[in-house]
Amino acid sequence: MNTAHFGHAGEDSGVTRGIRAALAALCAVAILCRSLLIRPQSWLSGLRGNGYVLLGVCLLSVGLVTACTASPQDGPHPATPPSSAPVPAGTPEPPAGTPGWQLGHPGPEHAIEGFADHTSVLPGQDVHLFVSTTAAGYTVTAYRMGAYRDSDALRVWQSATEPGHRQAAPVVQAPTNTVIAPWQPSLTVPTTGWQPGDYLFRLDGDNGAQQFVPLTVRSPSNAGKIVVVNAVTTWQAYNRWGGYSLYSSPSGAKAQRSRAVSFDRPYQAKDMQGAGDFLFFELPFLRFAEQAGLPLGYATDADLHADPHLADGAAAIVTLGHDEYWSTAMRQNVTAARDRGVNVAFFGGNEIYRHIRFQPSPLGPDRIEVDYKSFAEDPAHLSDPLEATPEWRSPPFPRPESVLLGGFYHCNPVHADLRVAAEDNWLLTGIVHNGQTLPGLVGNEYQRVDLAVPTPRPIDVLFHSPLTCGGRPDFADTSYYTTPSGAAVFAAGTQYWICALGPGCDADHDDRTANQAITAITLRLLRAYAAGPTGRTHPARDNLAALTIPGATPNPAATLPPDNSTTR
Repeated sequence: MNTAHFGHAGEDSGVTRGIRAALAALCAVAILCRSLLIRPQSWLSGLRGNGYVLLGVCLLSVGLVTACTASPQDGPHPATPPSSAPVPAGTPEPPAGTPGWQLGHPGPEHAIEGFADHTSVLPGQDVHLFVSTTAAGYTVTAYRMGAYRDSDALRVWQSATEPGHRQAAPVVQAPTNTVIAPWQPSLTVPTTGWQPGDYLFRLDGDNGAQQFVPLTVRSPSNAGKIVVVNAVTTWQAYNRWGGYSLYSSPSGAKAQRSRAVSFDRPYQAKDMQGAGDFLFFELPFLRFAEQAGLPLGYATDADLHADPHLADGAAAIVTLGHDEYWSTAMRQNVTAARDRGVNVAFFGGNEIYRHIRFQPSPLGPDRIEVDYKSFAEDPAHLSDPLEATPEWRSPPFPRPESVLLGGFYHCNPVHADLRVAAEDNWLLTGIVHNGQTLPGLVGNEYQRVDLAVPTPRPIDVLFHSPLTCGGRPDFADTSYYTTPSGAAVFAAGTQYWICALGPGCDADHDDRTANQAITAITLRLLRAYAAGPTGRTHPARDNLAALTIPGATPNPAATLPPDNSTTR
């Protein structure tokens, strides 16, 4: 612990030194105790004799954790980052969660599965669930996901036992090979009194089979909030339920893949558990951010597409581990928010890469996601060329993602270490040092700052990580730039950043140093974001020339490339 803020240098009396030493010892105990109290079930049961004295000391001292782990704005930086997200003083203790929410027995394929008629609703809006099962009966339990005591979930609702039946087989619609589940609604779920947040419905058949159905209860207002965006368009793009996705077909031939995918079907059981990509790419961030007491709003990228006012008054927009599929309106709305001073953070490694457009289904607007991955093949190239769907960077109207991200997607698959490149940057100072590596946190997809494409300047590269992908040497970059509006834009440049926010990350083999560093950096970023346009207090300082990034020169002119998403 750095105790400099308990007295002035050169003015230490013997009494003062004694007080400081006692405080330092107590703070050390507090930090240790806090880490124990987070997961008390692992040690409280073993208390004997003097162990109760330790518990008493812990309860008295744990309140000092905030002083012991002060942020850089509050005083000198801690030599070691906190082991988990510190909870700001005054943050109410979260309610007890509901253990046992996970799938214990998914069952055979199609034993039970379902989908909702909305990707998101406002609190109080009804949701219709469509369920198919081989069970004679089933129940539905709704869990709000996040940071609760002893669990990542809180049960908020449960149905009565519903009669089960097998619904109609999937229909594959030509010519786009779009799979739909032509099912009848099974039950209506009221959301009256539900708090905004991310929810999972668990379907439990009396045959023992279980699956999830995801739902976002979006915030009625995002003023002053960090808006967490669930990447449902990317979940759906990879969803193979019914045999087809935007990548694959039952035969394995990519030429027969879907050109449009529908939300009117379940998410696949294998790999997704019916929950899209929420569990792997998003839940660790949600748990972290709620535990830290950050002011959060909740939405999906379908909401980001539909509502140009979604970010009105917001502090920040945050996308998570895999947010690849973007419509024109999504891109325009985030760019416009940035240019009004709304901060943005991209915590993945392959955002704004695929260009999509939406169409309605019988269940409502924006339920069909179109992506031909080709300009010439997409019929829109004749009727509305700018809405044809090659990659955003591809001709004949290249509009690379770098103009908003800062970075530019390069390659996959890769698994490499993050390497620190800017220890004096406000986000990193006191947490990591130049040349330090955080094992395994670059992958599976990554981006780098590439001046061959339009790139905002000044821009800081925080991590500049050497790797080899596809047999070619390259770098992955974590970047930060600021704009004339005062907005700051952070891009992790790797999909594994989110993984390191939670315990048991496979990518870094649960490396504690990596977890502590990524947790501390992310918390510092989001606390600054919550305070308003972060570029006003932490402007970017371009370091590309110092890193010998090709094409970089010292002291570049400030540049903010236009979005051009609607310009020929």
